[in-house]
Amino acid sequence: MARANLVALLAACGLAVSCNFSTARESTEARTPAPTRKVKVDHPGLPLEKLTERELQRFKEGDGLFEATVRESDGLGPLYVRDACAACHASDGRGPGLVMKVAPKNGDPALTAKLLPLGNTERPYATAGAKTALLAPAHPELQQTPRLPPAVFGRGFLEAISDHDIERLAKLAGERTGAERGRINRLKNGSIGRFGLKARLATLHEFAADALSGDMGVSSPTHPEEPAGPEGLRDDAKPGVDFSAEQVTLLAEYVRVLQIPERQKASARGPALFAAARCSVCHTPSFTTSVDFPVKALAGVKADVYTDLLVHDMGAALSDGLTEESAGPREFRTAPLIGLRFLPSLLHDGRAKDVAEAILAHGESDSEGRDSVLAFKALPERDQQELVKFVESL
Repeated sequence: MARANLVALLAACGLAVSCNFSTARESTEARTPAPTRKVKVDHPGLPLEKLTERELQRFKEGDGLFEATVRESDGLGPLYVRDACAACHASDGRGPGLVMKVAPKNGDPALTAKLLPLGNTERPYATAGAKTALLAPAHPELQQTPRLPPAVFGRGFLEAISDHDIERLAKLAGERTGAERGRINRLKNGSIGRFGLKARLATLHEFAADALSGDMGVSSPTHPEEPAGPEGLRDDAKPGVDFSAEQVTLLAEYVRVLQIPERQKASARGPALFAAARCSVCHTPSFTTSVDFPVKALAGVKADVYTDLLVHDMGAALSDGLTEESAGPREFRTAPLIGLRFLPSLLHDGRAKDVAEAILAHGESDSEGRDSVLAFKALPERDQQELVKFVESL
C-alpha cells in the first residue's frame, strides 16, 4: 500500500500518525525510559528477600507441606482438630480453625484430674478407626475458652532475638513501679519460651512438632505418640512415626523465613502516641536480632515486632484457666503486633473485634495493662483515633 493511502487509512481510524515514519521511530528509540515503579504487594505469606537459593527452595517445599491436607494414610488422627496447618493459619494468618480449651473455673487440679483425664484440649474429629471424639463434659465448674491460633508470619524475627535482650527487658520489668511487670516463661530445660499464647515453646521447630501432634494427631520423632482419646487408640492408619524429622524441619524453616507483611503508611505521630499511652512498655517496638543467628537474612537486622516476649498477668477477666509451663491462667505473652490488619479478631480468644476493643480489654483493675488503658483514655479523642489507626497499620 502506498504511504499516502496508509496515512489516510490510519487517520480515518482516528489514530495519530507521523508523516515521517523514520523520524518518529528515531524519536521513540531516543526517548528516556520511564523510571521503574515498585508495586506494593499487600498480603502476607512472602519469604524474606535475601534468602539463598537453597533457603528459598526449602521455603517452597515447606510451603507445600504447610498447605497440604494431611490424610488418614499420612497419619492423621485418630483424633484431630484440623487436617492442615493452613486450616488454622489461612494465608499464614489467624484462623479460620480454632482450638477449644477447657479448664476448671477455680483451677482445682483435683477437678482437672477427675473431669479432664485426657487433657484440656477438645479434638472434635475422628478418623483412622476412632469413633468417639474428645469433647469436654458438661459441668458447671468447667469453663470453655476458644483459642485462636497465632499468625505465623514474622515469627523468625522473634526466634532471632537474643536471650540477653529478653532477660534485659525482664530485669527492667521487675524494677518498674507502675502496674506493668512481665517475666520470662522459663521452661523446664532452662530455655526462654517465645511461642504460643503463653510462651510455652522456645523454638519454631518445637512449635511445628507440637502443632502436628496436638492439632492433627501427627506423630514425629520428638512426639512419637498420638494424643490419647476416650477409646485408648494410640496409633493411626500409618503405623509408627507419621512425619519425619526432615518434614518437621521443613515446616519450621518455612515459618522461620516468612516476612513481616509490608506495613501501611501511618501518621508520623503514631509512635509518639503509642509511647504516650504506655503501649510501648510491653509492646517493645523493635530489637536488633542476634548477629550470629543461623539464617543470615535474619542476623543482625532490625526486628519491628512490638513485643517484649514476656508473660503478663492480664487479670481474671481474661483468664483461660490454663497453666502452661510456668505461665498461670491469667498470664499471656505480649502479643506481637505484626500484620494486625490481616487478623479477623484480637486477643487470645478473639473477643476483641478491633484494636480499640483490645486496648480497653487490658484495663481491668487487676490487669498489668490498666495504667496503659488509663493513659489511652486520657488522650484527646482525636489522638485516640490516631493511635488506633497506627496500631491497625502494623
